[in-house]
Amino acid sequence: MERGFLFLDEVLTGVRWDAKYATWDNFTGMPVDGYGVNRVVGSLALANGLLDAQARAATLGFGLLLWDAYRPQRAVDRFLEWSTEPEDGRTKPGFYPNIERAQMITNGYVAPKSGHSRGSAVDLTLFRLDSGELAAMGGRHDLMDERSHHGAPVVTTVEAENRRTLCSIMEHSGFRRYDCEWWHYSLADEPYPDTYFDFPIA
Repeated sequence: MERGFLFLDEVLTGVRWDAKYATWDNFTGMPVDGYGVNRVVGSLALANGLLDAQARAATLGFGLLLWDAYRPQRAVDRFLEWSTEPEDGRTKPGFYPNIERAQMITNGYVAPKSGHSRGSAVDLTLFRLDSGELAAMGGRHDLMDERSHHGAPVVTTVEAENRRTLCSIMEHSGFRRYDCEWWHYSLADEPYPDTYFDFPIA
């Protein structure tokens, strides 16, 4: 583990996680290079921001579920390589139903240089502390579609309110939203703004 990084579940008591890129449940359809275990890693600054977000969420009856935070550069490189491979249709219906693979990059869903690799970004959602149920958000993690944009008109009133709740929690905890993905937030004050790490999650 690089100095200044840690497994987020070691400091966020009660946090839930499902590291999608360590599993077969992601847009590539297989575990991604650099993800050796189903754990979520982040910088210490990211952990501190999430501690604040977790406390704010709890006052509203929510907990945090993390899908991704630190992302090795080799994983980003694999995303870019995958986007040029022939379409096999296996994951298209669930993750990018209305665009082609190459449009993931041009439409802003996959970045060649990602804040995740700087240790400053997190993909997450909310769950209800009383029932454990995920908050309805109107679409899954990594659904590369206009439906995932903040302010998308096609989601229900409840889904839109849950998105606004997550956004308020994160922005008041020192994060910036990404307009194309309701689940993606980055630290406003990054600890490593010019460094793209590549150590594996193991």
